[in-house]
Amino acid sequence: MTNGPHTAVSNQPVELTAPAAEQAFFEGPSEGAQGGSPTAFTSDGLEQVAGRTRALSESVPAEAWTAPSAPLPDIGEASFGPPDLLETVHGPDDRVQITDTAAYPWRVNASLLVTAADNSQWIGTGWFIGPHTLVTAGHVVHIKHSGVPGRDGWVKSIQVMPGRNGTFLPFGAVTSTNFRSVTGWTADGDENFDYGALVIPTELGATTGWFGFGSWPDADLLKTSVNISGYPGDQPPGTQWYDGRGVSSVNPLKVFYDIDTAGGQSGSAVYRIHNGGRYGIAVHAYGGLTTNSGTRITKAVFDNLVLWKA
Repeated sequence: MTNGPHTAVSNQPVELTAPAAEQAFFEGPSEGAQGGSPTAFTSDGLEQVAGRTRALSESVPAEAWTAPSAPLPDIGEASFGPPDLLETVHGPDDRVQITDTAAYPWRVNASLLVTAADNSQWIGTGWFIGPHTLVTAGHVVHIKHSGVPGRDGWVKSIQVMPGRNGTFLPFGAVTSTNFRSVTGWTADGDENFDYGALVIPTELGATTGWFGFGSWPDADLLKTSVNISGYPGDQPPGTQWYDGRGVSSVNPLKVFYDIDTAGGQSGSAVYRIHNGGRYGIAVHAYGGLTTNSGTRITKAVFDNLVLWKA
């Protein structure tokens, strides 16, 4: 089992033992069984989203569950309080709304409706890494230092809505009560270890597809363009927004980028294009005055994601 702050923990009585066999350095993506041509990307590794005309797919009917239409607060506020300033959009807002959310890769991203232990409700974002596992921020699945009686700890449930577009749910919704994180977050509340996962009771990810994930050295990341798409709370509820740009800087545990995001996108994939596939390199979690940042997928993080995907 991983030692130190990367020690895996769960709200369920499951054995979290790292695989005995040596794992591959990268886990590959899948475009899923939904079909359709994936969205193109540019030569510099950004998604090609300008002038998009593809219609929403209606081949998978939505389940009998209504997406919430009223604005809800960002799950980050549950642990950190209201933001002091709009720190996550730097200068002109470059975000582009994604309307063909049932197409790959956009359907890999899920809008999350989080119900905390005290029954308060919040929003976040997650992304599939396998048929039944989504990655998100640690503070999405486990609340720290809220100051509200009965709110801290593992959340009660999360409604997962892949490819959501407002009230339209092209793949329906599924509820998770099975969560993962690491002691660096659940015990210490350390932002350097702010990552987690949720496991759903179906294999919906086999339909939507998923992103790969991997760990790259500093020099490689510093010359890489990365992409973020998720569900920000400053836009109409349940709409997906994208932005991309080069990596600004890295340290051993985090990746920094001048990509516009907003509260509600906590847990989004920070991903690169590699050999024609989409691979997460960090989990978006924080804003800043000049750059935003995510928890870097190091080898220790990678090993936990492989464990949680199994």
